[in-house]
Parts: sequence; structure tokens; C-alpha cells
Amino acid sequence: MPRFAANLTMLYNEHAFLDRFDAAARDGFQGVEYLFPYAHPADELARRLQASCLQQVLFNAPPGDWDAGERGLACLPGREAEFKAGIEQALRYAEALNCHRVHVMAGRVPDGLGREEAEATYVRNLRVAAELARPAGVDLLIEPINGRDMQGYFLTRQDQAHALIASIGLPNVKVQMDLYHCQIVEGDLAMKLRQYLPTGHVGHLQIAGVPERHEPDVGELNYPYLFELIDALGFDGWLGCEYRPARGPVARGTTDGLGWLRPWLA
Repeated sequence: MPRFAANLTMLYNEHAFLDRFDAAARDGFQGVEYLFPYAHPADELARRLQASCLQQVLFNAPPGDWDAGERGLACLPGREAEFKAGIEQALRYAEALNCHRVHVMAGRVPDGLGREEAEATYVRNLRVAAELARPAGVDLLIEPINGRDMQGYFLTRQDQAHALIASIGLPNVKVQMDLYHCQIVEGDLAMKLRQYLPTGHVGHLQIAGVPERHEPDVGELNYPYLFELIDALGFDGWLGCEYRPARGPVARGTTDGLGWLRPWLA
């Protein structure tokens, strides 16, 4: 049966961040993910996880200067030392939170940087990061992201991600397959799942309604069908609920929009 993790960056925004752990647990989630943990001490986050009986299933490595628009450093020549320091920081948090998956954002390709140079830098950096992560038992994940939401991002397609996995050639580098991004860029989700899940190279799935990135029961995708397919294909990872709760004429919180999930939790 699919296992669902609440993305605490997007869900439960009606609560302060540290209170979102308890809110997710009350709604029946057993796992959580979020973008970045670094604004909070690792031991405080670990206490929240333990108190709520939650498993930390994913977070992102430092992305560079987020407020300035940076979305990762892995493909950027000249930023290798900063990239490596960020991976080391992420691994310290992963150990404290008992988390075995870290998403490494690729970055936006700057004007004037050739694609070949960006890819060569990316592969070198991921190899270094994977060797650092291997003794800790941590898988590093790479995620194709659609260019509408993140213009200029280096990695946008599933076939590109899987080709990079082959080029990097290390078993603890896997793909984070976000069905929202995949639908926007490529579509044909059922066939993509059938193609890539049996390879064992997909380490994490994420979901959201398309096109507005609301609950999975809002929009153009038939998620109950996809959940059944994911289960039938034997996927043993987590499905991260990385969506923005819809706001109708009457404001509601995250819990009110979880009707789609309750049959699966039951």
C-alpha cells in the first residue's frame, strides 16, 4: 500500500512550522518531508519527530542563496567548495534526523554557461556528494522540475535524470519522481511509472494536483488509478504530498482538504 508523507513546507501553513509535526501526526501521516531544515537546530527537529512518532523521509541539501533566486549549486562551475560544504551540512542533519534521503537541487543554468559544461560539473559534484553520503547510508536524489515553475532549471525530464544516474554510476544516487512536474513536462504518467519504477532507480515519489498544484483530487489527474498502479508495481518508497491546499470561498486548513487521503490511510 502506498505510504504518504506530509510536506510540511506546503501543508499545515495555518500552524507555526514546529507545530506542523503534531498536526500531521493527528491526521494519520507517519512520515514527513520539507524543503530545508537549517533554520532549526537538528536536535529540536529530532525531538518533534520522536514526540509525534513520525519518520523524516526527505529534505533538501542547501540550495545556495534561495532569496536571490538560486535553486541549487550542483551544475554551477566555481561553486564546488560551497556545494561540498552544503552536502556535509545536510548529512549532519540526516544523521540527527535518521533520514536516508536527501534531495540535491541541480540549479539554474546561468546565461553563457554551455550545457556540456553544466552537465560535467553536475556529474562531478554528484559523484563527490555520493561518496560522502555512502558511509552514512544516505541516498541522494535528483528531481526533474518543470520550467514553468522554475525557469532555467538544469534538470527537467525523466529520461535526462535516468541518463545522468547512469553517467554518475553510483548506487546511492536515485531519481525523485514528482508526478506534478512530470505531467506538466511530459505527461503519459502511467507509462512513465511502468518504465521507471521497475528499474529500482526511483527513490521517492511526490504528488500534487495539476495544473494548480492543489490537492491530488483537484485537477486533471486520476490519482486513485495511479496509486493502484504504483502499488501494483511494488514501489516500496514514500509518496510526498507536496501541494498547496486549495482555498475556496471559505478559507480552510490542510486537514479539511484531506478527504482524498483518508481511504488510503484506512
